Order: sequence, then structure tokens, then C-alpha cells
Amino acid sequence: MSVAVEQVVQARLILSAQRSALLRVTLRYRVDDPLAVRMAFPAEYSLDAESSSGPGDPEVEWVFARQLLAAGLDQPTGEGDVHIRPTLGRRAMVELRAAEGVALLQFDAGQLRRFLWRSHLAVPEGQEFNHLDADRALAELLG
Repeated sequence: MSVAVEQVVQARLILSAQRSALLRVTLRYRVDDPLAVRMAFPAEYSLDAESSSGPGDPEVEWVFARQLLAAGLDQPTGEGDVHIRPTLGRRAMVELRAAEGVALLQFDAGQLRRFLWRSHLAVPEGQEFNHLDADRALAELLG
């Protein structure tokens, strides 16, 4: 795994209208998977009871399109499991949907934009296909 960009940011996990929790989220971008970004969360925040036994456990990682993150900072976007939308006050909301439930996270949009900018330095937008290894991708898909 070749991590080109890694950035730790703070997010607010919205638990209810009155409650939230701060957590550290690690954003990753890999040159060998140039179309995707990764968000890694401490396992204790997982909705999956099997993954959430306590601090020090492995992280839970969500993988989705880099373009989805970029578009979601300017307008509501997303289909399926990941939805992203801008909010007032330079914030962005990321909604993660799983069979176990829905997690709603609030990020500082500037931090997400900085991460995207750094990912574009590693692999410029529109150049992603020059970095794809079709044989490796097919092997992972079938494997």
C-alpha cells in the first residue's frame, strides 16, 4: 500500500440534536488507488458491535470516490452508502450508511479541502487513469 497523503482531522460525530462526540479521523489517499479516498475511524465508534470492543482496536475504514468528496464540499452529493453536503459556517457533513445504522459526521470543510489539494498534488485531477494498475485491480476484485 502506497500512502501518498495522510492527514488527521477532527470530526464531530452527531449523536442527537443535543449530543455529539469529537473524534480523530485519518484521511488517506493512495497513488496506487487514485480514484478513492479513505476515512479511518477508531473502532470504538463503529456501528458494528463486532468491530467496536474498545480503544486500541483496529480502525474502521470507509473507502469512496475522491470526486464524491470534492463535489460534496460545494453541493449535496452522494448515492448509496456515502453522502456529503456543505453546511453553513465552513463545515461539511458526511453521512455514512450501513446495515447497522447511519453515522453523521461534521468536518471543517477547510481541512477536507486541504487534504484534497494535497491529493491533487500527488495525482492531478484527470490523471488518475495513468496511475491505475488494471491487473492488480482485477486480481483484487476476483481474489
